[in-house]
Amino acid sequence: MQIHGLQKMTLLDFPGNVACTIFLGGCDFRCPYCHNFELVDGSAEPIMDEGELFSFLEKRKGVLDGVCITGGEPCLRQDLPDFIRRIKALGYKIKLDTNGAHPDMVKELMDAQLIDYVAMDIKNCPEKYAITAGLTGRANSNISKHFNIESVEQTASLLLEGRIDYEFRTTVVERYHTEADFHEIGKWITGAKKYFLQQYVPRDTVPDCTLTAPSRETMENFIKIVRQYVPTAELRGL
Repeated sequence: MQIHGLQKMTLLDFPGNVACTIFLGGCDFRCPYCHNFELVDGSAEPIMDEGELFSFLEKRKGVLDGVCITGGEPCLRQDLPDFIRRIKALGYKIKLDTNGAHPDMVKELMDAQLIDYVAMDIKNCPEKYAITAGLTGRANSNISKHFNIESVEQTASLLLEGRIDYEFRTTVVERYHTEADFHEIGKWITGAKKYFLQQYVPRDTVPDCTLTAPSRETMENFIKIVRQYVPTAELRGL
């Protein structure tokens, strides 16, 4: 397993835990607002191998509570279960970030009790999912023809069973999200334990630099809509 990034300590990424965050390369989505696109398109070189990572984790035992595994999309890695098993053996809790397109991997990790928390992105309502995830258009045709919203829905259903602690989250982009979309998302994940709306932050490193952030007023309007279906939903980062 090649490691493409390491945040040595975070108090934010893993709720209730002091953690580090491991970044893995590769993703099957092409979100035009992605802040980690260098991990998606392969332009970010690995910074360390497993040996160096596990040396770091050994030294941080008793200091860190958990490890966040993000990307990219970690569930693309077939060796992910074994990788996590080695981390768990050191006594760490595991948080997994995922786009939700790999329900079989998420289920395998859940069934084996290898993950303690899952953060799943909800890109948009089902009808607009492919375009929001950057899977439409000629440039991504090889990806889009394989995209199936049912896989994302299956992962959401797994989490809604409540067998594991989890959150759903949506990065809200002015161009892609409307009131109607959040009514549809709310109906989809009604009763979710945790759902966060986070405002897109423009950066010159994202694939589409013309995208803009919704206003605070718009975000507050969207969260009111969502709370009709998920009363505990919150705004994050405002």
